[in-house]
Amino acid sequence: MKKYLLISLKLTLVLLVLCSVLYPLLIAAIGKLTPGGGKGKTVSANGKVVGYELLGQKFTDDKYFWSRPSAVDYNAAGSGGSNKGPTNPDYLKQVQDRIDTFLVHNPGVKKEEIPADLVTASGSGEDPDISPAAAYVQVKRIAAVRKISEEKIKELVDKHVDKPLLGLMGPEKVNVLKLNIALDELK
Repeated sequence: MKKYLLISLKLTLVLLVLCSVLYPLLIAAIGKLTPGGGKGKTVSANGKVVGYELLGQKFTDDKYFWSRPSAVDYNAAGSGGSNKGPTNPDYLKQVQDRIDTFLVHNPGVKKEEIPADLVTASGSGEDPDISPAAAYVQVKRIAAVRKISEEKIKELVDKHVDKPLLGLMGPEKVNVLKLNIALDELK
């Protein structure tokens, strides 16, 4: 019995050091080698940090491209989805409310033309990207509010479409924060 107890204690101590000390130090060291030094990749405008590249922000002003809805109200302290299924009445009402709001602010757009990512939250609730279709459907509203031609804004969106990795992995996407910064710089 003593033999097994001693082996168990030794194994526990080895795993404690490995999992509680060495592994976290390794991950922290790897993080220091990434862009932003493990603190996140910041986005600046006019010499000021205005956000993080991989964290979504709330844009609701008609002169900006709107972000994907967030189940956690864009609070980076805790990510998560709503955990409501696609047939949940509360969830369906929330999606319908988002559709109604979008249609009010985007006259001339039909319900069928609204991409799903503009009315449904991502799994993390902090997605910084929208699909190109979600950006293009907002062009008319932004052009009217800013009094800039639709073609110029479409060109801006085209420049900000990130292609899939190696042309294969992942969908095309547009970072909303970077697009809105470029929109403010557009004359």
